[in-house]
Amino acid sequence: MRAARKRHGVALVSARAWAIFAALAVLWGIPYLFIKVAVDGGMPPGTLAWGRVVLGALVLSPWALRAGTLRALRSHWRWLAAYAIAEIAIPFPLIAAGEQHLPSSLAAIIIAAVPLIIALLALRFDRAERVNGRQMVGLVIGMFGVVALVGVDVAGRLSTLLGAGAILLAAVGYSAGPMILKKHLYDLEPRAAMSASLAIAALALTPVALLDLPSRLPSASAFGGVAILGLLCTATAFSLMAVLVVDVGAGRASVTTYLNPVIAVALGVVVLGEQPGASAIAGLLLILAGSWISTDGRLPPGITRAAARLRPGLGDQRPAVSHRLEVADGG
Repeated sequence: MRAARKRHGVALVSARAWAIFAALAVLWGIPYLFIKVAVDGGMPPGTLAWGRVVLGALVLSPWALRAGTLRALRSHWRWLAAYAIAEIAIPFPLIAAGEQHLPSSLAAIIIAAVPLIIALLALRFDRAERVNGRQMVGLVIGMFGVVALVGVDVAGRLSTLLGAGAILLAAVGYSAGPMILKKHLYDLEPRAAMSASLAIAALALTPVALLDLPSRLPSASAFGGVAILGLLCTATAFSLMAVLVVDVGAGRASVTTYLNPVIAVALGVVVLGEQPGASAIAGLLLILAGSWISTDGRLPPGITRAAARLRPGLGDQRPAVSHRLEVADGG
């Protein structure tokens, strides 16, 4: 895996990283819908989390075995365990438990706090990921969008408050995971690291699943939701995230969480019949604005090239402006 190139001391992001970024925005925008479908179909949170993790491990492990890359993991098992617990074993059941009491779109919105939490953790744990003033403004604007998009007082009911608290705790885990990956596991082959992490998480979640077995057979849609979560949103997405974090840094990679709520809200409206109001529309606009400022207003390469063809004179500037994704210094 190669780090991002640099121009004038600022990390540049390749077209490959932009493609992964877009794929992750979708793959981590759809899980909230399928988690909601699964828990509403009778799948308990512990069983749901265990099932998707086991599926992900079963898909990635054969590839890692054929590649012969698992031996390199022996000296990293402690940090792999830390990553597996922070990024997988804790957040997955907490999000499912939260969605028993919250709409899927609200769960995704709360997870959008991840970039800000990473920025806060970086003040103590990672100098390279510290944001500058302008970028922090973008993150704060995005968080105001999160607040507006919620559109409800989660403290109004105890069950809603507890559900929101569970998902917020999951967001802390999602923030710590990429920082562990970048600092201690960056030199590992992505599929090997992710398959090992999923295997460790599956072991950790086994007693949770045994204590949280369904009281009746879940619906077919619940089993289908677990299958999609395991194959696409876990196995595929975690491999892509491992590559993206190493290429562009944890802070930059986590900007996908600003796009996830947009996808999740759209799916909630179309599929689940959720009805976001005016505050939701305002929140979406603020989140998009915050993401734009956080990335320094840089467009993906393909969009910039199209603009260059339409605007004479912009073509000479393309190398300097088309590949940057600047959310945090360094990376």
